[in-house]
Amino acid sequence: MMLSEKSIGSLISSFFKQIGALTFFAGHFFKEAIQPPYEFNELLKQCYSVGNRSLPLVSLTGFIIGLVLTLQTRPTLQEFGAVSWMPSMVGISIVREIGPVIIALICAGRVASGIGAELGSMRVTEQIDAMEVSGTNPFKFLVVTRITATTLMVPLLVIYGDVLALYGSFLVEHFKGDVSARLYFNQVFNALNFSDLIPAVIKSVFFGFAIGLVGCFKGYYCEKGTVGVGLAANTAVVMSSLLIFILDFIAVIISDIFYDL
Repeated sequence: MMLSEKSIGSLISSFFKQIGALTFFAGHFFKEAIQPPYEFNELLKQCYSVGNRSLPLVSLTGFIIGLVLTLQTRPTLQEFGAVSWMPSMVGISIVREIGPVIIALICAGRVASGIGAELGSMRVTEQIDAMEVSGTNPFKFLVVTRITATTLMVPLLVIYGDVLALYGSFLVEHFKGDVSARLYFNQVFNALNFSDLIPAVIKSVFFGFAIGLVGCFKGYYCEKGTVGVGLAANTAVVMSSLLIFILDFIAVIISDIFYDL
């Protein structure tokens, strides 16, 4: 059944309302983030939760990315006699694009949903209201620390995942092509430039910020009831994943402009 003009208009209106509310929420974050007191203990706790607890999933994902990419690409390069270009191609592909986007999506699925469900449960059980009544600033304690933690930890997880992806690719080349580790990684690092590394790290910072921002936004303004908690966790994953693709598209356009210059 086709959507009517009225329903399409309501969807567009709802989308821009969400964007406006999210922008206001981000402004509130920056205002609270620069004002003392600072919740360092809670920040360290959230960094541990986001970073250390994501390591097993990121490790497995990064390693498999390198294995699969090399196994799928190697036969095609063999047909053209270009297997020697495999380390350079895999290194640039993983560092520039595949590593940051896939690791960020993995973090969006694990971290954004977890933050949305956690803050949503606190909102439903009126723990956030109790913090406000007791004189504690719940926004600074709950939101600022979580967004800062994701902004700091996601780039580190991306770098860690890239390293494991390159190692997985090296194992395939080592066993299939008898390539030594020194030769493989020399070719990888010779192909990479700072113009590849710096944009990847910068956009990973924005990916982490988007993951934390959306997760906190959906959880902090969760609707009442258990259904609202599930909806907050679900929409946090969907919206943060969508923002990751949008931010990546913007980053690619900006990078192309600088490459042309």
